[in-house]
Amino acid sequence: MPELTEDGIRELVRRDRFDAAVAQLRLLPAGDVLEFLDRCDPDEVPILFRLLEKDTAVRVFTDMEPRQQSDLIAQLQDGQVQDLFGRLHASSQARLVDEMPAKVARRLLDGLGPEARDRAGELLGYPADSVGRRVRTAPVRLRRDWSVAHALEQVRVHGEGDRRALAALPVVGDLHRVVGIVELGELTTADPGGTVEALMDDAVAVPAGTEAEEAARLCADRRLWSLPVTDDDGRLIGMFTVADALQVLDEESTEDAARSGGAEPLGRPYLSTPVMTLMRARIVWLLVLAVGATLTVQVLEVFEETLEQLVVLSLFVPLVIGTGGNTGNQAATTVTRALALDDVRPRDALRVMLRELRVGFTLGACLGGLGTLVAGLFYGWDIGAVIGLTLLSVCTLAATVGGLMPLAGKKVGVDPAVFSNPFISTLVDALGLVLYFLIARALLGL
Repeated sequence: MPELTEDGIRELVRRDRFDAAVAQLRLLPAGDVLEFLDRCDPDEVPILFRLLEKDTAVRVFTDMEPRQQSDLIAQLQDGQVQDLFGRLHASSQARLVDEMPAKVARRLLDGLGPEARDRAGELLGYPADSVGRRVRTAPVRLRRDWSVAHALEQVRVHGEGDRRALAALPVVGDLHRVVGIVELGELTTADPGGTVEALMDDAVAVPAGTEAEEAARLCADRRLWSLPVTDDDGRLIGMFTVADALQVLDEESTEDAARSGGAEPLGRPYLSTPVMTLMRARIVWLLVLAVGATLTVQVLEVFEETLEQLVVLSLFVPLVIGTGGNTGNQAATTVTRALALDDVRPRDALRVMLRELRVGFTLGACLGGLGTLVAGLFYGWDIGAVIGLTLLSVCTLAATVGGLMPLAGKKVGVDPAVFSNPFISTLVDALGLVLYFLIARALLGL
Protein backbone atom coordinates (compact mmCIF):
# COMPACT_ATOMS: atom_id res chain seq x y z
CA MET A 1 0.00 0.00 0.00
CA PRO A 2 1.42 3.45 -0.91
CA GLU A 3 2.88 5.44 1.94
CA LEU A 4 0.68 8.42 1.00
CA THR A 5 -2.47 6.38 1.66
CA GLU A 6 -1.18 5.26 5.07
CA ASP A 7 -0.20 8.76 6.12
CA GLY A 8 -3.42 10.19 4.76
CA ILE A 9 -5.67 7.85 6.75
CA ARG A 10 -3.71 8.40 9.95
CA GLU A 11 -3.86 12.16 9.50
CA LEU A 12 -7.65 12.03 8.98
CA VAL A 13 -8.02 10.09 12.24
CA ARG A 14 -5.83 12.57 14.13
CA ARG A 15 -8.03 15.42 12.86
CA ASP A 16 -11.20 13.50 13.87
CA ARG A 17 -12.35 13.26 10.26
CA PHE A 18 -13.62 9.70 10.72
CA ASP A 19 -16.05 9.66 7.78
CA ALA A 20 -13.23 10.45 5.37
CA ALA A 21 -10.99 7.85 7.05
CA VAL A 22 -13.71 5.20 6.71
CA ALA A 23 -14.05 6.00 3.00
CA GLN A 24 -10.30 5.52 2.54
CA LEU A 25 -10.21 2.27 4.51
CA ARG A 26 -13.06 0.76 2.52
CA LEU A 27 -10.99 1.09 -0.65
CA LEU A 28 -8.44 -1.36 0.73
CA PRO A 29 -8.64 -5.18 0.73
CA ALA A 30 -8.38 -6.94 4.09
CA GLY A 31 -4.76 -7.95 3.53
CA ASP A 32 -3.68 -4.34 2.96
CA VAL A 33 -5.67 -3.19 5.99
CA LEU A 34 -3.82 -5.69 8.21
CA GLU A 35 -0.48 -4.55 6.78
CA PHE A 36 -1.50 -0.94 7.50
CA LEU A 37 -2.46 -1.72 11.11
CA ASP A 38 0.85 -3.55 11.59
CA ARG A 39 2.64 -0.28 10.84
CA CYS A 40 0.51 1.88 13.13
CA ASP A 41 1.34 3.00 16.66
CA PRO A 42 -0.26 0.80 19.39
CA ASP A 43 -2.74 3.51 20.47
CA GLU A 44 -3.94 4.02 16.88
CA VAL A 45 -4.83 0.39 16.16
CA PRO A 46 -8.09 0.10 18.17
CA ILE A 47 -9.36 3.43 16.78
CA LEU A 48 -8.75 2.38 13.18
CA PHE A 49 -10.10 -1.12 13.77
CA ARG A 50 -13.45 0.27 14.96
CA LEU A 51 -13.78 2.10 11.62
CA LEU A 52 -13.65 -1.11 9.56
CA GLU A 53 -16.70 -2.74 8.02
CA LYS A 54 -17.80 -5.79 9.98
CA ASP A 55 -16.74 -8.42 7.41
CA THR A 56 -13.37 -6.75 6.87
CA ALA A 57 -12.84 -6.45 10.62
CA VAL A 58 -13.49 -10.19 11.06
CA ARG A 59 -11.01 -11.14 8.31
CA VAL A 60 -8.37 -8.77 9.67
CA PHE A 61 -8.84 -9.98 13.24
CA THR A 62 -8.65 -13.63 12.17
CA ASP A 63 -5.27 -13.09 10.47
CA MET A 64 -3.70 -11.22 13.40
CA GLU A 65 -1.15 -12.81 15.72
CA PRO A 66 -2.67 -14.04 19.03
CA ARG A 67 -0.86 -11.35 21.05
CA GLN A 68 -2.16 -8.68 18.67
CA GLN A 69 -5.66 -10.07 19.13
CA SER A 70 -5.27 -10.02 22.90
CA ASP A 71 -4.05 -6.40 22.88
CA LEU A 72 -6.96 -5.37 20.71
CA ILE A 73 -9.59 -7.22 22.75
CA ALA A 74 -8.49 -5.32 25.86
CA GLN A 75 -9.56 -2.07 24.16
CA LEU A 76 -12.80 -3.08 22.43
CA GLN A 77 -16.35 -3.25 23.77
CA ASP A 78 -17.61 -6.59 25.09
CA GLY A 79 -20.21 -7.07 22.37
CA GLN A 80 -17.75 -6.64 19.54
CA VAL A 81 -15.17 -8.80 21.33
CA GLN A 82 -17.58 -11.69 21.74
CA ASP A 83 -18.63 -11.50 18.10
CA LEU A 84 -15.02 -11.54 16.87
CA PHE A 85 -14.08 -14.38 19.21
CA GLY A 86 -17.06 -16.45 18.11
CA ARG A 87 -16.04 -16.16 14.45
CA LEU A 88 -12.58 -17.62 15.02
CA HIS A 89 -11.87 -21.29 14.38
CA ALA A 90 -11.60 -23.40 17.51
CA SER A 91 -7.81 -23.69 17.12
CA SER A 92 -7.48 -19.89 16.91
CA GLN A 93 -9.75 -19.51 19.94
CA ALA A 94 -7.53 -21.88 21.93
CA ARG A 95 -4.35 -19.98 21.00
CA LEU A 96 -5.94 -16.62 21.85
CA VAL A 97 -7.11 -17.88 25.25
CA ASP A 98 -3.48 -18.66 26.10
CA GLU A 99 -2.59 -14.97 25.65
CA MET A 100 -5.40 -13.56 27.77
CA PRO A 101 -6.08 -13.19 31.50
CA ALA A 102 -7.97 -16.21 32.84
CA LYS A 103 -11.03 -14.14 33.83
CA VAL A 104 -11.41 -12.64 30.35
CA ALA A 105 -10.79 -15.99 28.68
CA ARG A 106 -13.48 -17.66 30.78
CA ARG A 107 -15.99 -14.95 29.91
CA LEU A 108 -15.32 -15.36 26.19
CA LEU A 109 -15.59 -19.15 26.34
CA ASP A 110 -18.85 -18.91 28.30
CA GLY A 111 -20.25 -16.69 25.54
CA LEU A 112 -19.87 -19.43 22.92
CA GLY A 113 -22.58 -21.90 22.02
CA PRO A 114 -22.43 -25.36 23.65
CA GLU A 115 -20.90 -27.11 20.61
CA ALA A 116 -18.27 -24.41 19.96
CA ARG A 117 -17.43 -24.23 23.68
CA ASP A 118 -16.95 -28.00 23.87
CA ARG A 119 -14.74 -27.95 20.77
CA ALA A 120 -12.53 -25.15 22.13
CA GLY A 121 -12.36 -26.90 25.50
CA GLU A 122 -11.25 -30.13 23.82
CA LEU A 123 -8.35 -28.37 22.08
CA LEU A 124 -7.36 -26.57 25.28
CA GLY A 125 -6.85 -29.98 26.85
CA TYR A 126 -3.76 -30.54 24.68
CA PRO A 127 -0.32 -29.03 25.46
CA ALA A 128 0.17 -25.46 24.28
CA ASP A 129 2.92 -26.36 21.78
CA SER A 130 1.17 -29.46 20.40
CA VAL A 131 -0.46 -29.96 17.03
CA GLY A 132 -3.71 -30.66 18.89
CA ARG A 133 -4.00 -26.92 19.59
CA ARG A 134 -3.72 -26.16 15.85
CA VAL A 135 -6.11 -28.74 14.46
CA ARG A 136 -9.00 -27.73 12.21
CA THR A 137 -12.34 -29.50 12.13
CA ALA A 138 -12.58 -31.90 9.19
CA PRO A 139 -15.82 -30.72 7.50
CA VAL A 140 -16.04 -33.83 5.32
CA ARG A 141 -15.05 -37.39 6.30
CA LEU A 142 -15.18 -39.85 3.43
CA ARG A 143 -15.91 -43.58 3.49
CA ARG A 144 -13.95 -45.99 1.32
CA ASP A 145 -17.08 -47.58 -0.17
CA TRP A 146 -18.59 -44.25 -1.29
CA SER A 147 -18.79 -43.43 -4.97
CA VAL A 148 -16.90 -40.40 -6.25
CA ALA A 149 -20.19 -38.72 -7.09
CA HIS A 150 -21.50 -39.19 -3.55
CA ALA A 151 -18.23 -37.94 -2.07
CA LEU A 152 -18.38 -34.75 -4.17
CA GLU A 153 -21.97 -34.21 -3.11
CA GLN A 154 -20.88 -34.39 0.54
CA VAL A 155 -18.19 -31.81 -0.18
CA ARG A 156 -20.76 -29.48 -1.74
CA VAL A 157 -23.20 -29.90 1.15
CA HIS A 158 -20.81 -29.82 4.12
CA GLY A 159 -17.74 -28.03 2.80
CA GLU A 160 -18.87 -24.42 3.18
CA GLY A 161 -16.99 -23.82 6.43
CA ASP A 162 -13.22 -23.96 6.54
CA ARG A 163 -12.18 -24.40 2.90
CA ARG A 164 -8.51 -24.77 3.83
CA ALA A 165 -9.34 -28.14 5.35
CA LEU A 166 -10.76 -29.42 2.05
CA ALA A 167 -7.50 -29.66 0.07
CA ALA A 168 -7.08 -33.25 1.26
CA LEU A 169 -10.00 -35.24 2.65
CA PRO A 170 -9.62 -37.98 5.27
CA VAL A 171 -11.10 -41.42 4.69
CA VAL A 172 -12.31 -43.02 7.92
CA GLY A 173 -13.42 -46.50 8.88
CA ASP A 174 -15.02 -47.87 12.01
CA LEU A 175 -14.89 -45.62 15.10
CA HIS A 176 -13.63 -42.77 12.86
CA ARG A 177 -10.15 -44.25 12.60
CA VAL A 178 -8.16 -42.87 9.64
CA VAL A 179 -7.63 -45.41 6.84
CA GLY A 180 -6.54 -43.12 4.00
CA ILE A 181 -6.64 -39.70 2.40
CA VAL A 182 -7.82 -38.31 -0.94
CA GLU A 183 -6.80 -35.00 -2.51
CA LEU A 184 -9.75 -32.90 -3.58
CA GLY A 185 -8.20 -32.18 -6.99
CA GLU A 186 -7.99 -35.89 -7.72
CA LEU A 187 -11.55 -36.43 -6.53
CA THR A 188 -12.99 -33.73 -8.80
CA THR A 189 -11.33 -35.15 -11.92
CA ALA A 190 -12.11 -38.82 -11.27
CA ASP A 191 -14.85 -40.91 -12.86
CA PRO A 192 -18.06 -40.18 -10.87
CA GLY A 193 -18.85 -43.88 -10.87
CA GLY A 194 -15.57 -44.88 -9.30
CA THR A 195 -15.02 -45.45 -5.59
CA VAL A 196 -13.16 -43.46 -2.97
CA GLU A 197 -11.09 -46.53 -2.08
CA ALA A 198 -9.62 -46.62 -5.60
CA LEU A 199 -8.38 -43.02 -5.21
CA MET A 200 -7.18 -42.93 -1.64
CA ASP A 201 -3.54 -42.97 -0.58
CA ASP A 202 -2.10 -44.16 2.71
CA ALA A 203 -2.54 -41.43 5.32
CA VAL A 204 0.37 -40.00 7.27
CA ALA A 205 -1.32 -39.20 10.60
CA VAL A 206 0.10 -37.78 13.84
CA PRO A 207 -1.18 -37.99 17.44
CA ALA A 208 -2.60 -34.76 18.86
CA GLY A 209 0.17 -34.57 21.46
CA THR A 210 2.90 -34.26 18.79
CA GLU A 211 4.80 -30.97 18.86
CA ALA A 212 3.37 -28.54 16.33
CA GLU A 213 6.83 -27.83 14.86
CA GLU A 214 7.46 -31.56 14.33
CA ALA A 215 4.10 -31.92 12.55
CA ALA A 216 4.84 -28.84 10.44
CA ARG A 217 8.22 -30.24 9.39
CA LEU A 218 6.59 -33.54 8.48
CA CYS A 219 3.97 -31.72 6.42
CA ALA A 220 6.66 -29.72 4.61
CA ASP A 221 9.05 -32.65 4.07
CA ARG A 222 6.34 -34.94 2.66
CA ARG A 223 4.75 -32.10 0.61
CA LEU A 224 1.33 -32.80 2.16
CA TRP A 225 -1.73 -30.58 1.76
CA SER A 226 -3.14 -31.77 5.07
CA LEU A 227 -2.11 -34.02 7.92
CA PRO A 228 -4.78 -36.00 9.83
CA VAL A 229 -4.52 -35.55 13.61
CA THR A 230 -5.76 -38.36 15.84
CA ASP A 231 -6.42 -38.97 19.52
CA ASP A 232 -4.67 -41.66 21.56
CA ASP A 233 -6.98 -44.32 20.15
CA GLY A 234 -6.32 -43.38 16.52
CA ARG A 235 -9.65 -41.61 16.00
CA LEU A 236 -9.64 -38.54 13.77
CA ILE A 237 -10.09 -35.25 15.60
CA GLY A 238 -9.24 -32.88 12.73
CA MET A 239 -6.80 -31.79 10.05
CA PHE A 240 -3.52 -29.87 10.22
CA THR A 241 -3.23 -28.02 6.91
CA VAL A 242 -0.27 -26.73 4.94
CA ALA A 243 -1.36 -23.17 5.85
CA ASP A 244 -1.12 -24.11 9.54
CA ALA A 245 2.30 -25.68 8.93
CA LEU A 246 3.61 -22.52 7.25
CA GLN A 247 2.39 -20.43 10.17
CA VAL A 248 4.09 -22.70 12.72
CA LEU A 249 7.37 -22.71 10.80
CA ASP A 250 7.27 -18.91 10.49
CA GLU A 251 6.68 -18.55 14.24
CA GLU A 252 9.50 -20.96 15.09
CA SER A 253 11.89 -19.23 12.69
CA THR A 254 11.04 -15.84 14.22
CA GLU A 255 11.50 -17.19 17.74
CA ASP A 256 14.87 -18.78 16.91
CA ALA A 257 16.10 -15.61 15.23
CA ALA A 258 15.13 -13.49 18.24
CA ARG A 259 16.70 -15.78 20.82
CA SER A 260 19.84 -16.25 18.78
CA GLY A 261 20.21 -12.48 18.92
CA GLY A 262 19.65 -12.33 22.67
CA ALA A 263 16.00 -11.21 22.82
CA GLU A 264 12.54 -12.67 23.31
CA PRO A 265 10.15 -12.88 20.31
CA LEU A 266 7.63 -10.02 20.24
CA GLY A 267 4.60 -11.88 18.90
CA ARG A 268 3.51 -8.59 17.31
CA PRO A 269 4.62 -6.39 14.38
CA TYR A 270 7.54 -4.17 15.39
CA LEU A 271 5.92 -0.77 14.80
CA SER A 272 2.74 -1.68 16.68
CA THR A 273 4.66 -3.02 19.70
CA PRO A 274 4.79 -0.67 22.73
CA VAL A 275 8.24 0.63 23.61
CA MET A 276 8.12 -0.92 27.09
CA THR A 277 7.35 -4.30 25.55
CA LEU A 278 10.39 -3.95 23.31
CA MET A 279 12.49 -3.12 26.36
CA ARG A 280 11.21 -6.09 28.37
CA ALA A 281 11.96 -8.42 25.44
CA ARG A 282 15.63 -7.45 25.62
CA ILE A 283 16.51 -6.43 29.18
CA VAL A 284 16.60 -9.91 30.75
CA TRP A 285 18.97 -11.23 28.11
CA LEU A 286 21.21 -8.18 28.43
CA LEU A 287 21.45 -8.71 32.18
CA VAL A 288 22.27 -12.39 31.74
CA LEU A 289 24.93 -11.62 29.14
CA ALA A 290 26.36 -8.81 31.26
CA VAL A 291 26.84 -11.26 34.12
CA GLY A 292 28.42 -13.73 31.69
CA ALA A 293 30.76 -11.04 30.38
CA THR A 294 32.30 -10.75 33.84
CA LEU A 295 34.09 -14.02 32.98
CA THR A 296 36.13 -12.08 30.44
CA VAL A 297 36.95 -9.43 33.03
CA GLN A 298 38.07 -12.13 35.47
CA VAL A 299 40.34 -13.68 32.85
CA LEU A 300 41.97 -10.31 32.10
CA GLU A 301 42.48 -9.75 35.81
CA VAL A 302 44.17 -13.15 36.25
CA PHE A 303 46.57 -12.42 33.40
CA GLU A 304 47.11 -8.75 34.30
CA GLU A 305 50.80 -9.37 35.07
CA THR A 306 51.31 -10.94 31.63
CA LEU A 307 49.78 -7.89 29.95
CA GLU A 308 52.00 -5.56 31.96
CA GLN A 309 55.12 -7.41 30.79
CA LEU A 310 54.15 -7.19 27.13
CA VAL A 311 51.55 -4.50 26.45
CA VAL A 312 51.39 -5.35 22.74
CA LEU A 313 49.37 -8.46 23.62
CA SER A 314 46.43 -6.25 24.58
CA LEU A 315 46.18 -5.01 20.98
CA PHE A 316 45.09 -8.45 19.80
CA VAL A 317 42.45 -9.12 22.49
CA PRO A 318 39.56 -7.82 20.28
CA LEU A 319 40.80 -10.02 17.41
CA VAL A 320 40.85 -13.15 19.57
CA ILE A 321 37.42 -12.42 21.09
CA GLY A 322 35.80 -11.50 17.79
CA THR A 323 37.17 -14.47 15.85
CA GLY A 324 36.18 -16.98 18.52
CA GLY A 325 32.69 -15.57 18.95
CA ASN A 326 32.02 -15.43 15.20
CA THR A 327 33.28 -18.97 14.63
CA GLY A 328 31.16 -20.33 17.47
CA ASN A 329 28.08 -18.46 16.27
CA GLN A 330 28.47 -19.81 12.75
CA ALA A 331 28.65 -23.39 14.01
CA ALA A 332 25.73 -22.93 16.41
CA THR A 333 23.51 -21.35 13.76
CA THR A 334 24.26 -24.15 11.31
CA VAL A 335 23.55 -26.92 13.81
CA THR A 336 20.43 -25.19 15.20
CA ARG A 337 19.04 -25.00 11.68
CA ALA A 338 19.92 -28.65 11.06
CA LEU A 339 18.07 -29.59 14.27
CA ALA A 340 15.00 -27.66 13.15
CA LEU A 341 15.01 -29.52 9.83
CA ASP A 342 15.61 -32.84 11.64
CA ASP A 343 18.85 -33.31 9.68
CA VAL A 344 20.66 -34.04 12.95
CA ARG A 345 19.53 -35.30 16.35
CA PRO A 346 21.10 -35.32 19.82
CA ARG A 347 22.36 -38.87 19.26
CA ASP A 348 24.51 -37.48 16.42
CA ALA A 349 26.57 -35.43 18.90
CA LEU A 350 29.83 -37.34 18.28
CA ARG A 351 29.54 -37.00 14.50
CA VAL A 352 28.75 -33.30 14.80
CA MET A 353 31.68 -32.77 17.18
CA LEU A 354 34.13 -34.45 14.81
CA ARG A 355 32.85 -32.51 11.82
CA GLU A 356 33.01 -29.16 13.59
CA LEU A 357 36.43 -30.03 15.02
CA ARG A 358 37.76 -30.48 11.49
CA VAL A 359 35.97 -27.39 10.18
CA GLY A 360 37.25 -25.28 13.07
CA PHE A 361 40.80 -26.58 12.66
CA THR A 362 40.76 -25.81 8.93
CA LEU A 363 39.36 -22.31 9.49
CA GLY A 364 41.90 -21.74 12.26
CA ALA A 365 44.77 -22.85 10.03
CA CYS A 366 43.73 -20.37 7.34
CA LEU A 367 43.17 -17.46 9.71
CA GLY A 368 46.16 -18.39 11.85
CA GLY A 369 48.46 -18.41 8.85
CA LEU A 370 47.26 -14.97 7.81
CA GLY A 371 47.52 -13.70 11.40
CA THR A 372 51.07 -15.00 11.73
CA LEU A 373 52.13 -13.20 8.54
CA VAL A 374 50.54 -9.85 9.37
CA ALA A 375 51.47 -9.76 13.07
CA GLY A 376 54.98 -11.04 12.31
CA LEU A 377 55.69 -8.31 9.79
CA PHE A 378 54.61 -5.50 12.13
CA TYR A 379 55.37 -6.80 15.65
CA GLY A 380 57.97 -9.53 15.23
CA TRP A 381 57.73 -13.21 14.39
CA ASP A 382 57.46 -14.29 18.02
CA ILE A 383 54.24 -12.29 18.37
CA GLY A 384 53.15 -13.62 14.98
CA ALA A 385 53.57 -17.18 16.21
CA VAL A 386 51.46 -16.44 19.30
CA ILE A 387 48.65 -14.96 17.20
CA GLY A 388 48.75 -17.78 14.67
CA LEU A 389 48.59 -20.57 17.26
CA THR A 390 45.89 -18.71 19.22
CA LEU A 391 43.64 -18.32 16.19
CA LEU A 392 44.13 -21.98 15.32
CA SER A 393 43.21 -23.05 18.86
CA VAL A 394 40.33 -20.62 19.32
CA CYS A 395 38.65 -21.49 16.01
CA THR A 396 38.92 -25.21 16.73
CA LEU A 397 37.48 -24.78 20.22
CA ALA A 398 34.74 -22.33 19.20
CA ALA A 399 33.45 -24.43 16.31
CA THR A 400 33.34 -27.56 18.47
CA VAL A 401 31.56 -25.84 21.36
CA GLY A 402 29.21 -24.00 19.02
CA GLY A 403 28.21 -27.25 17.32
CA LEU A 404 27.60 -29.17 20.53
CA MET A 405 25.68 -26.65 22.62
CA PRO A 406 22.46 -26.65 20.53
CA LEU A 407 22.46 -30.45 20.71
CA ALA A 408 22.87 -30.27 24.47
CA GLY A 409 19.95 -27.86 24.68
CA LYS A 410 17.76 -30.17 22.62
CA LYS A 411 18.75 -33.13 24.80
CA VAL A 412 17.70 -31.45 28.05
CA GLY A 413 14.51 -30.03 26.54
CA VAL A 414 15.62 -26.40 26.18
CA ASP A 415 15.18 -24.37 22.99
CA PRO A 416 18.48 -24.86 21.08
CA ALA A 417 18.38 -21.19 20.05
CA VAL A 418 18.78 -20.24 23.71
CA PHE A 419 22.07 -22.16 23.73
CA SER A 420 23.14 -20.40 20.57
CA ASN A 421 24.89 -17.13 19.86
CA PRO A 422 24.71 -15.09 23.11
CA PHE A 423 25.88 -17.80 25.50
CA ILE A 424 28.42 -19.21 23.09
CA SER A 425 29.97 -15.78 22.55
CA THR A 426 30.32 -15.25 26.30
CA LEU A 427 31.82 -18.71 26.93
CA VAL A 428 34.18 -18.68 23.96
CA ASP A 429 35.39 -15.15 24.78
CA ALA A 430 36.60 -16.28 28.20
CA LEU A 431 38.10 -19.59 27.04
CA GLY A 432 39.71 -17.92 24.03
CA LEU A 433 41.50 -15.40 26.24
CA VAL A 434 42.73 -18.16 28.54
CA LEU A 435 44.23 -19.98 25.54
CA TYR A 436 45.71 -16.73 24.22
CA PHE A 437 47.57 -15.88 27.40
CA LEU A 438 48.69 -19.46 28.06
CA ILE A 439 50.16 -19.67 24.54
CA ALA A 440 51.83 -16.26 24.97
CA ARG A 441 53.39 -17.33 28.27
CA ALA A 442 54.69 -20.56 26.76
CA LEU A 443 56.16 -19.06 23.58
CA LEU A 444 57.43 -15.78 25.01
CA GLY A 445 58.69 -17.12 28.35
CA LEU A 446 56.64 -14.61 30.39
